[in-house]
Amino acid sequence: MTTSPEELARLTDAAAAAAPIWRTSSADDRARWLTAVADALDAHADELVAIADRETRLGAVRLRGEVGRTTGQLRLFASVVREGSYLELTVDDADAAATPPRPELRRLLVGVGPVAVFSASNFPFAFSVCGGDTASAWAAGNPVIVKAHSGHPELSERTAAIAIDALTAAGAPAGSLALIEGREAGNALVQHPVIQAAGFTGSLSGGRALFDLASGRPDPIPFYGELGSVNPVVVTTGAAAARGAVLATGLVGSFTLGAGQFCTKPGVVFIPRDAGIEQLVADAVAGAAGGPLLTERITTAFPDGIRELEADPSVEVLAQGAETPDGARPVVLTTDAAAVADRPETLIAEVFGPVTLLVRYSDEHELVRALRAVPGSLTATLHSEAGEDVAEVLELLQLRAGRVLFAGWPTGVAVTWSQQHGGPWPATTSLHTSVGATAIRRFLRPVVFQDAPDALLPEALRDASLARLPHRRNGVLQVPSA
Repeated sequence: MTTSPEELARLTDAAAAAAPIWRTSSADDRARWLTAVADALDAHADELVAIADRETRLGAVRLRGEVGRTTGQLRLFASVVREGSYLELTVDDADAAATPPRPELRRLLVGVGPVAVFSASNFPFAFSVCGGDTASAWAAGNPVIVKAHSGHPELSERTAAIAIDALTAAGAPAGSLALIEGREAGNALVQHPVIQAAGFTGSLSGGRALFDLASGRPDPIPFYGELGSVNPVVVTTGAAAARGAVLATGLVGSFTLGAGQFCTKPGVVFIPRDAGIEQLVADAVAGAAGGPLLTERITTAFPDGIRELEADPSVEVLAQGAETPDGARPVVLTTDAAAVADRPETLIAEVFGPVTLLVRYSDEHELVRALRAVPGSLTATLHSEAGEDVAEVLELLQLRAGRVLFAGWPTGVAVTWSQQHGGPWPATTSLHTSVGATAIRRFLRPVVFQDAPDALLPEALRDASLARLPHRRNGVLQVPSA
């Protein structure tokens, strides 16, 4: 089903009417609207999980946890709104003695206007209708129109209905949330003049197409896309010797989690040659199960992606996991660092599903040369031991990822104030995170008021509000006591 142009026009008109109400809403009202949606989703969790499991086959345990993550991040953004530092309130008092004389300047961040959000297939709650993009756009003071993912249409419709009812009951304006369906409607949405920014999580090809549409508008808008990531891992000689078996088990658990359908899956793992890691990984994967993939398109693309890797003469199949009648079987491939350095466009490619590529290196020179060929990723992981010289390797990993891990595996993403879920192209199209408190920054723009009467200032910039909100005055940070 595709949303008609007439229906899209009606929904964008409603979002345009709601935008000034969201932009000027009080912190308490905005936080209350976010919390109302969270409460409603929690109250309907059993119903929603049943629908999601039927459409995605991700399993009730995983999906129930994802509902908790989704409502938790809605409540996190409610706290972000109430705390107020996201506004970046800044005041410079007038100074007639300055050269040149300085007027009074008061600056804050405000919502950009209606935001388009494109749902992801692999997180039907946390990156979908009421997921992180929607939550952060609401927190910034913007209405949202969501393009539903074709992999879970019934869930999208029910989630949207529950959220809209909750927003209405909490006093939010009509047009605060809407849902559209179909690729043509999605393309039209990102080009619609009412839409002022877009958030996307999905494939490189789909994201790039929408990015180009957003950039090619007569009035280009920011497009915050998460597009693809191989998430390199480096295991040093010391780490392989000290805890090779533990690392092998952890790797298998990570790349098979959710049938390998996490954007943070470790897809390329650099291991020291002849350190025994390959056999340990082969042993660990032998009993690992895969599972059904989310959509027919992903199911078809998975074996195609493996065949493309296997076509390279350096690649061999090391081991496979347990056969799954209705799903993808885990696969571990191997190659050499020299081949990666020479043919990165072939060997460093994201394959969505339970597969990882082990890359053998003989020395640091060979490792560094291969790492220089790795494209931008969401994460990078370094497993090393105290006393090893990893400075150059760490520098390369920092240049290629937004989150660098020194323990564990990257498939868990904490929703916190400090999280960064984004990285250099092609991982994302911007420098911003799509997870955590600072995801709100994507959907804000700065405005300065010069010599404005107090009564005409936004409430947050008035002295009475500044007395209780974090702000900077004449260059000095002011943090009101609790």
